[in-house]
Amino acid sequence: MKAMKLLSKSTIALCAATAVLADERPAALIIAQGGLGDASWNDTAYAGFQSGLEKTGITGRPIESPDVVAQGEEIMRRAADGGFGLVISLEWIHGEPMEALAKDYSDTSWVIMNQTREGDNVASVVFGEHEGSYLAGALAAQVTTDTSIRGINEEAVVGVIGGFKAPGIDKFIVGFIQGAEAINPDIEVIVAYADSFGDPAKGAQMANAMFDDGADIVYQVAGGTGIGIIEAAKARGHYAIGVDNDQDGLAPGNVLTSMVKRVDVAVDQIVTNYAADTFPGGEVMNFGLAENGVALSPMTHTRDIIPASYVEKVEAMKAQIIAGDIDVWDVSNEGYPDFFK
Repeated sequence: MKAMKLLSKSTIALCAATAVLADERPAALIIAQGGLGDASWNDTAYAGFQSGLEKTGITGRPIESPDVVAQGEEIMRRAADGGFGLVISLEWIHGEPMEALAKDYSDTSWVIMNQTREGDNVASVVFGEHEGSYLAGALAAQVTTDTSIRGINEEAVVGVIGGFKAPGIDKFIVGFIQGAEAINPDIEVIVAYADSFGDPAKGAQMANAMFDDGADIVYQVAGGTGIGIIEAAKARGHYAIGVDNDQDGLAPGNVLTSMVKRVDVAVDQIVTNYAADTFPGGEVMNFGLAENGVALSPMTHTRDIIPASYVEKVEAMKAQIIAGDIDVWDVSNEGYPDFFK
C-alpha cells in the first residue's frame, strides 16, 4: 500500500465512489512531519493501521503532504469530503482544526494523538511518554558513569534532542530528566531541539556536539532526524536511545535501549472499534505503562553489557510508577515544572 500525497479533487471523487461500495466508509491515516520511512512514530502507526485494516476488512490508505502542518485543515477537510469515515491524524498541530472540523462533519469519526480534544465524534489518544522516558532516564543515569562499559566516560552527562520545542516533545524530555535525576540529582542533561523531524544530517551534527561536550548517551525524540543521532552514536562508539519504535537494531550495540510507544496498538484498536461500530467518540484513550502503551525495548543487543542491577532498578521503578508510588511529571496536564522553565 503506497502513501498518497495531498488529495486531489479527482482522487477525492474516486475515494468517494469506493466508499459507497464499501460496507464501511474507508479509513485515512494522516502521516505526521518526517513522513513514512522514519523508522519511528509514523512507521509504527502505519503498521498498526495496516494490521487493523487486514483484520477488519476495512479499506483505507495513508495520506502524506509536503507541508502537513500548514495544510492540515485542508487535508482533513478533503478527506471528510472524499468519503473517508474514519480520519486519524498523527500530526499534533492538527488538534485544534480537527476539533473545529468535527462539528461540521458529524458523520465522520475523528482521532487525534497525544492530546485531548472535545467532540462527540472525536477520540483522543494519549500515551504515557513521560513514564517510559523516566525509565530511559533512570537507565541512562546509571550507565553514564560506569566506565567498565565500553564507550562510557566518567562524566555524569547525558543528552536529549527533540524535533521541535512543543509540549508533546517536552513531555518526553521532562520525564527523561526526572528519571535521570532520581538516580543522580547532580547529573547534567543537555537539551537541544533540531527544529525538524526529517533531517538526519542535522541530528548527527547535534549528537556529535553533545558527545564533544561529554555526553556518552543521547536520547532522540526527533523522528527521522533521530536516524542521524543513532548513526552518530555508532560512528563515535557511544550510545543513542531510540524512540517510538524498537530502534535497537538500527545500530546494534550502540542503541542502549528504545522508549517504545505502542501507537501501533492504539491505531489497530481504533480501526477495530470503528469496524465494529464501537468507535470511542468523546473518549480519551490512555496508553501508559500500566496498559503496556509504553515500555523500554528488550535491549536485545545491549543487555549483555548492562549490569543486571541497573535493569532491576529500572524494573522496580516501573512497578512503583504503576502503583502510584512515583509521580512522573506530565507536561501535557501539569504544565512545565520549575526545573525546566
